[in-house]
Amino acid sequence: MTAVNWAERRAVLFDLDGVVTPTATVHLRAWEVMFNEFLASHDPTQPPFTTADYHAYVDGKPRYDGVRSFLASRDIALSEEEVIELGDRKNVAFNQVLEAEGVEPYPGSVLLLDHLGALGVPMAVVSSSANAVPVLTRTGLLGRFAAVVDGVVAKAESLPGKPHPDTFLYGARLLGASAAESVVLEDAVSGVAAGRAGEFGLVIGVDRGAGVPALTEAGADVVVADLAELV
Repeated sequence: MTAVNWAERRAVLFDLDGVVTPTATVHLRAWEVMFNEFLASHDPTQPPFTTADYHAYVDGKPRYDGVRSFLASRDIALSEEEVIELGDRKNVAFNQVLEAEGVEPYPGSVLLLDHLGALGVPMAVVSSSANAVPVLTRTGLLGRFAAVVDGVVAKAESLPGKPHPDTFLYGARLLGASAAESVVLEDAVSGVAAGRAGEFGLVIGVDRGAGVPALTEAGADVVVADLAELV
């Protein structure tokens, strides 16, 4: 167990996909389907999109930024209209997988939510996904959080996405807390980097595949494999 004095924290900011719910796996599968279909038609000599590509270029970023980042890694230049089309195709694939298979939260994450709720610690979800509210509603967890800062909110408020810290800082403000008083929980390298850039009091990496070295290098103060370790 990793000791954290939760009672002294004024806000806890959770990423969603890969931290609260295993929807990062759904996102990965959707990205694989979309990008590998694209690569097969655009340039069959390109190697397929892999899990390593997901963690390096896509995970935790706003959808269109993820498209741009991966394409740049392969030296593929597309118009902005084509970038948006690919991002929209990925979102369709995500919703199809989610509808077919559903999603259940990580038991360890629910354990931590129960613990923080009992302590009265304010919590928010800060996610790059535009699907955060539907996912939280489907899992029955929406009411656990005082605020949700997702891709929809970020667009409405003109907040740059992770690895910029703006969405986390906005979430902390909604809970009436400063960055120094707040905790960030993230599984993506870009999200951990956002927490470090925002100078949050504690940045906890959750290793769901990115790897302890990568999360530590990005700025995590501590890395756990499951949120149950924090109770």
